[in-house]
Amino acid sequence: MAQQNEPLTSWLDIDPASDFSLANLPFGVISTSASPNPHVGVAVGSYVLDMKELACHPEFYRVFDFIAEHGDVFSKPTLNAFAALGRPIHKQTRSRLQDVLSAGNSTYESFLRKDDYWISRIVVPAKSVKLHLPVEIGDYTDFYAGYHHAFHVGCMFRGPDNALQPNYTHLPVGYHGRASSVVVSGTTVRRPRGQILPQPPVEGQPKQPITAPCRRLDFELEFGCIIATPNALGDGVSVGDAEDHIFGYVLLNDWSARDIQTWEYIPLGPFNSKNFATSISPWVILADALEPFRTEALENKTEVQEYLKGEDKAVFDINLEVELKTSDGNSSTITRVNAKNLLWSFPQMIAHHTIGGCPMRTGDLLGSGTISGPGESERGSLLEMSNGGKKDVAVGSGAVRRFLEDGDTVVIRGFAGTGSGRVGFGECAGTIAAAK
Repeated sequence: MAQQNEPLTSWLDIDPASDFSLANLPFGVISTSASPNPHVGVAVGSYVLDMKELACHPEFYRVFDFIAEHGDVFSKPTLNAFAALGRPIHKQTRSRLQDVLSAGNSTYESFLRKDDYWISRIVVPAKSVKLHLPVEIGDYTDFYAGYHHAFHVGCMFRGPDNALQPNYTHLPVGYHGRASSVVVSGTTVRRPRGQILPQPPVEGQPKQPITAPCRRLDFELEFGCIIATPNALGDGVSVGDAEDHIFGYVLLNDWSARDIQTWEYIPLGPFNSKNFATSISPWVILADALEPFRTEALENKTEVQEYLKGEDKAVFDINLEVELKTSDGNSSTITRVNAKNLLWSFPQMIAHHTIGGCPMRTGDLLGSGTISGPGESERGSLLEMSNGGKKDVAVGSGAVRRFLEDGDTVVIRGFAGTGSGRVGFGECAGTIAAAK
């Protein structure tokens, strides 16, 4: 059986710079001209394995014996049924796919490699595939675990001596988002309308809101986690057990209407400023694919509660970047940061989310919160880059932004490792359309 930390070579032609190396093999939901109903696929290099077709192979039940009785999960329109089978099955499936696609594996190589008929049915060019939202998301919770983002924003509004609220280092702060507006990468994002306070205020007049299109539209660079197996109502999940409940990870953009947010967030937090759209990348990176990239989270000098204590290396060393493209052709990578800049890990978020007995369900989505680093070039939002809209952010060839304009496209990318061990996420992209 192939090991995830071994250099892997494939009989498929895989570009060494591809996000989708044999060490990765992320799962998504696809449709093709030959099979227009959404079903499961796996990305590898510039190809996609059509898993529905793979399950039709006459030898499937022998080679994938551990999942043979569940072969129909690959015909489903979402990954929920596969995710619900649990992490041991996910791990075995990915490992067996590596065996089938690896060069020189005498046991399983002949399953597909030398069969042109089945290769043509199963291995399809990625450019011919349409990608869909990978899971049916019942609930979406967004956390605020990016310490540097929280500190930067706190400094803007409360000053450096009171930047973080007293609870911030004691628990993973979060809010319940809107699952119905989570969309797959490439979906157009409509500029929202809402109540905002005119800026600058009219001197001598009381603050009165108006209803108008958002004027301070922003992105938030985040990392997303998708739940595999649920917990029962009333039962918490410990930090130590939380890993077994995780299906995989995606890139996430929690689009934010900053002016709507400023007016509405007191006293209960974000509402319409966040519920209009959240974009995620289409390929789910299985939890086991990221195991080699574990690293330590930021140091928390506060003594945390016992239920939040866990292993040290619980976040991931993943390179993240954001490219901003304007409608007139300007483009610039405006930030680069690492996903390890979190104060809280996803196992800690899950433990806190369930401490009171909240049931997590298969397909639930958790967001990390905006990931920023300590440096000027590591900001995860325009709010930080522009210092609250006070300075310009360069976007190539003289173009500048303080917040997003109609026609702008935001592209988030992320990867860990290099060469045959590279594990990438592809893109999480969205283009802003004018308000209705």
